[in-house]
Amino acid sequence: MVIETGTINILNDYGTVIMPILTTTIGAYPKPHYIPIPDWFQQESTTANDPTRALDECESGNGSELVKVLDKGTIEVVREQVALGIDVPTDGEVRRENYIHYNCRNMKGFNFSRLTPKSMRDGQWQVSVPTIDRRVEAGDEFLVRDWQVAQSATDKPVKITIPGPLTIMDSTFDAFYDDEKKLAADLAIAINREILRLTDKGCSWIQIDEPIFARKPDETLAYGIENLERCFHNVPGSVDRSVHICCGYPDRVDSKDYLKASPDSYTRLAPALDEAAIDSISIEDAQQYNDLKLLELFSRTTVILGVVGIARSRIETVEEITLRLQEALIHIDANRLMAAPDCGLGMLSKDQVTAKLKNMVQAAALCG
Repeated sequence: MVIETGTINILNDYGTVIMPILTTTIGAYPKPHYIPIPDWFQQESTTANDPTRALDECESGNGSELVKVLDKGTIEVVREQVALGIDVPTDGEVRRENYIHYNCRNMKGFNFSRLTPKSMRDGQWQVSVPTIDRRVEAGDEFLVRDWQVAQSATDKPVKITIPGPLTIMDSTFDAFYDDEKKLAADLAIAINREILRLTDKGCSWIQIDEPIFARKPDETLAYGIENLERCFHNVPGSVDRSVHICCGYPDRVDSKDYLKASPDSYTRLAPALDEAAIDSISIEDAQQYNDLKLLELFSRTTVILGVVGIARSRIETVEEITLRLQEALIHIDANRLMAAPDCGLGMLSKDQVTAKLKNMVQAAALCG
C-alpha cells in the first residue's frame, strides 16, 4: 500500500513506505497582494489601533466583487499550502483583519462603534478594542461558507480556526457582564453554535485559538478548559477537536524585546488538557524550546509541535527541524505527533513562508 501524505514518500531499507509525520498550518497565511484587508500586525497597516478601519475599507467597494476577490484569495492560499505538502491546510484567514475581531463582528453583543482603550499582553500594547455592551450570542451563520470555499480547493481536510472565550475576552472590553465566568460561558455557547453549523456541513477539523491559556494558567484551570470543552459540545467523534496555545508574538518580525508568555504554562496545563474532551493540542517550540519531556504528559492527545518560527526571518534548515522532531519522538509516538509552524504565518513574506514550509514538510517526511 502506498501512503501519500504531503508530497514525499520515503522507503526504508526493506522497501517499505515510511509514514511521514503529518503536517498542518495554524491559521493566518500571507494574503495575496490583491486582498484589500490588511492584517493588524503589518507595520504599514492603519488597523492596528482601529479595529473598525479594516471593515470600513472592505465595505467601501462593491460587495459582490469583494466576495469574489476574497474567494479567489482563499482558494489560492489553500492550493499553495497543498502544493507545499501540507496535509491539513487552513483557509489562511484571508477574510480576517485579525483572527479575533472577525469572529466578534459576526456574533451579537460586540459594539464596534464603541471602542474602549485597553492595555494588552502584559502592558506591551495599548489599543482600542470593541466593547461588549449586551449579552453575547451567536449571530447568523458565517464560517460555513468560508470553509466551503476553502474546501473546494482541495481533497485534503481544511481546518477552520476560531478564537476561544478567554482570548476573545482579552481582546475586547466588557461593559456588561462584570462576571468573567458568565461571559466565558456565553462566548463558548455562541462559538459552539457556529462549530455545530460547520460540522453539520462536513467540516472535520476545528481549531480553537486560546493563546491566553499560556498567559493566564490560573483562569485556564479555573474555567478556561471547561469552556473549551463547551465550545465542542455535541461535536461528532469524526471531527478533530483542536486547541492552539502559543506564547504570543510581536508586532514585527525579528523583534527582540517582546515579552512572551512562559512556556512553563504548558507543563502546568498539560495534565488537565490531556484529560479534556479534545483531540489535539498545538504548542510552540521553535521560537523558544521546551523541555520535550513535556510531551510525555500528553498520554492520549496528539501534539501539534511548532517547529518553524513565525516572527523571525531566519529559515530553519531541514536538518534542524528533523533533529527537533527526532528528539520529540523520544517522548511521544509518531502517530500522535504533527509538525506545524509556531502560530499563524501572516507576518512573514510569501518567499519566507514557502521556504520554511518546504523544509518543514521534508523534515516531517524524514521522521516517519
